[in-house]
Formats: sequence, structure tokens, C-alpha cells
Amino acid sequence: MLLRPAVIASIVFAVSLPAAAKDLTIQGLSQDDFHKISQDLGAALSYKPLTPAEPLGLFGFDLGVAGTDTKIKNTDAFKNAGVGDISDIAVPSLRFNLGLPFGLDVGVMAGAAPSTNVRLYGGEVRWAFIKGSTATPAVALRASYTQLAGVDQLDFNTKGVDLSISKGFAMFTPYAGIGKVWVTSTPKNIPTTTPSEESLSQNKYFVGVNMNFVLINVALEGDKTGDATSYGLKLGFRF
Repeated sequence: MLLRPAVIASIVFAVSLPAAAKDLTIQGLSQDDFHKISQDLGAALSYKPLTPAEPLGLFGFDLGVAGTDTKIKNTDAFKNAGVGDISDIAVPSLRFNLGLPFGLDVGVMAGAAPSTNVRLYGGEVRWAFIKGSTATPAVALRASYTQLAGVDQLDFNTKGVDLSISKGFAMFTPYAGIGKVWVTSTPKNIPTTTPSEESLSQNKYFVGVNMNFVLINVALEGDKTGDATSYGLKLGFRF
């Protein structure tokens, strides 16, 4: 997948959702609209790797500022939820990964969708059961979790697992992976019983490249979760 220049620019300069965007409101939605919103939020707010499969090594770290931009499929459902005319969900975030023994890495992230009440935090545990070498690729298994915050009427989280592979070539490390995302989306603090909870799963595919320029690390990634496509960029330090 190729990252569109407009998407890269929007992430780098932290362009938010359109000015018309407002707080996400669940009350009054039909079950169908709520299902569609849960699908798109699952794609936009699930954990994005933005890192290759190879482990960081003991006390290695990857610290960066990131952004993802997800093209949503159900714009009318979001309009009915009070957020205005939007076609994308952009999520700038801070991310940190730390290397542990035995090929284990742990990571945390926190982000938000500007101009909305959507806040997000999450984390990952990744095990590179094949660490890779100059001749062989690294292969890793990841478990991830994200939790929505800031939306009074919605309790929303995602859980994910994926298998990824990467191989370094000088300062470039291409990577790819496949996995599954489970979404739990539960209305709360509303006086009616509708809409009701949505639990769904979505297939996940991603490709990317990590580029280390000694002092600066850059990761580019394309992700398809369910029917929605996301593009991501991370700038930071990786040692």
C-alpha cells in the first residue's frame, strides 16, 4: 500500500477532523447505525503496530510521535451521531516501546481525535519467537488492547492478535502482518435500552517500512481492518 501525500501532510501537521465535527453521541441512534459506527471505530481505534517484528533487545526503546488516518465507510451513521460531515478519523498519538529479555517487547500509546471527545489509550506485548539475523527474517506474535475514553455515552475497547514478519536491509526494515481484531462497543449513561451492545470481529492486514537514520527513526504503514483502510506515520527515536 502506498501512503497518499495528503494523508502524510495531515498527520505531520496534525490536521484534525473538519471544524464541523462535534462530540460523538450514541443516544437516539438506530441499531444499524450503531453497528456501522462500531465497525469504523474498530478500524480507526484498534492498535496500529508502526514497528517491525524484530525485537528491540534488552532495554532498547522506540519513542515517537505518530498519527493514523482512517477512511471511514459509514459517513451517514456518524452524521446521525452528531459529529458532522466527516470522511476520515485522524488520531495523533504518543508511543513508547521497550525491549525486554527473551525477544519480548512491550509498548504503550495514548492519542485523541482532534475536534471530538474521542480519547484513546492502549498497549501491546510482542514476542519475537524468531529474532532474525543478517540472513533470516524476524517473526513475532503480538497481543494488543485499546480503550476509548472521553465519550460519556460509550464504553468501547478493542483486542487484537497478529503475526508479523520483517527483514532489515541496511537502514530499511520492511514488515508485514496479518491478524484479527475484536471490538466490544457498549452504550452507557443513556435512558433507553437501544441501541444495545455490539460485539464484532474484523480481519486485519498491514504492511510497512521502518527507516532508521541514526538520530531519527521513521515508520510508514498501511493497514486494512475490516473494510476500512488506515495510513500511519511515526517519527521518533529507536535504539
